[in-house]
Amino acid sequence: MQYIGLDAGSVAVKAVVIDRNGYVIHRHYQRHLGHPIEVSHEVLDDLIAHYSPASVAVTGSAGKFIAGALGIKTVNEVAAQAYAVRKLFPAVHSVIELGGEDAKLIILEDGKIRDFALNSVCAAGTGSFLEQQAERLKLSIEEFSAMAARSSRPSKIAGRCSVFAKSDMIHLQQIATPVDDIVAGLCFAVARNFKGSIAKGIEVKTPVAFQGGVAANAGMRRAFQDVFQLDDLIVPPDYALMGAIGAALRELDSGRQQLIDSTRLAALLSSRPAEQGQPPLLRDGDRFSERHAEESANWNPGRQGLFGITACRTPGEKITAYLGIDIGSISTNLAVIDTEGALLAKRYLMTAGRPIEAVKQGLAEIDAEIGDAIEVAGVGTTGSGRYMIADFVGADIVKNEITAQATAAIAIDPKVDTIFEIGGQDSKYISLR
Repeated sequence: MQYIGLDAGSVAVKAVVIDRNGYVIHRHYQRHLGHPIEVSHEVLDDLIAHYSPASVAVTGSAGKFIAGALGIKTVNEVAAQAYAVRKLFPAVHSVIELGGEDAKLIILEDGKIRDFALNSVCAAGTGSFLEQQAERLKLSIEEFSAMAARSSRPSKIAGRCSVFAKSDMIHLQQIATPVDDIVAGLCFAVARNFKGSIAKGIEVKTPVAFQGGVAANAGMRRAFQDVFQLDDLIVPPDYALMGAIGAALRELDSGRQQLIDSTRLAALLSSRPAEQGQPPLLRDGDRFSERHAEESANWNPGRQGLFGITACRTPGEKITAYLGIDIGSISTNLAVIDTEGALLAKRYLMTAGRPIEAVKQGLAEIDAEIGDAIEVAGVGTTGSGRYMIADFVGADIVKNEITAQATAAIAIDPKVDTIFEIGGQDSKYISLR
């Protein structure tokens, strides 16, 4: 008889198979991409086919639903994590567990749970939060981990709220803070948030074990050691599978056998109605796709400009042009106009935490498109990164976003009296008189 432990979490499905002596003989980790039930069914089918007969124990955020469908008892997540530590690392007194959207602190005494605390429904300060910020910076989570570990001056970043953290990151990026220090700052922000909100009022006794998928992050290991002032932090070899291991070990020690028929789960899945998306927010006659294609067409002499002015030139004569650069939290935008306000070229690029690279790319693309046809007489910058980019390109003027938005609106339509502007990180209401 083998024992299967399945942990269906918010980000991944983890599974282990242990023998009757408690040794792990099979490990499985698979991201479910928002489909924990379907992936759990596939994993269980495969494991039962290879390790039958097998008794099954289920835990995790989707565990209760799966166990109910299979007609077996579920194992509480906290109990599963604690049981694995109790059996494998009996000297440990405190457990820090960080998963995709969950954070837990478990205090053990004589191998039993004396106290525990969980995060709220907000996923700030968990693995998903770190992955989102890594994606913004165009880093793999492995690169993120290595950069955070080698930083010598971690930046100060808010960790309690994802939106505030992103605002701090954007500010740091716009003042050219090294990316190593920013990602290290994120790790320290998560650790400080864990200590201030989850571990608040709880004595964290050593030795401490760090488990969950985030334990793979060297920057997080360093941050927890520093914030909690730990001489050592125990990271189990199967740090991401401890919930599944704990569930399987409990099943082994209970003496019961929960043999399952996964066709019950398959039947439940087949009976669920397919998710239907909503229709596009378009009306007949909108010509959205056609207008988008027309607006994206490259400029050529004689094309209608932004303000209804025709941009044209004598062959061989260069057009006097002006360049505007808007460096925002999410996107970087460049526009070139002539002396009459006609739009000659434009670019919309993702900032991705690298405003200088985004501006360089935009300038290169505009140069390739119309560089031979124009003579740039002036450059202006705006947006959250306006000062740094102004130094970089040698701008003639630097204007705040409200002034820039209002100036453009009035130039396009002098009758405008109200502006609503919603960007990646900012919202503005501007009243004009």
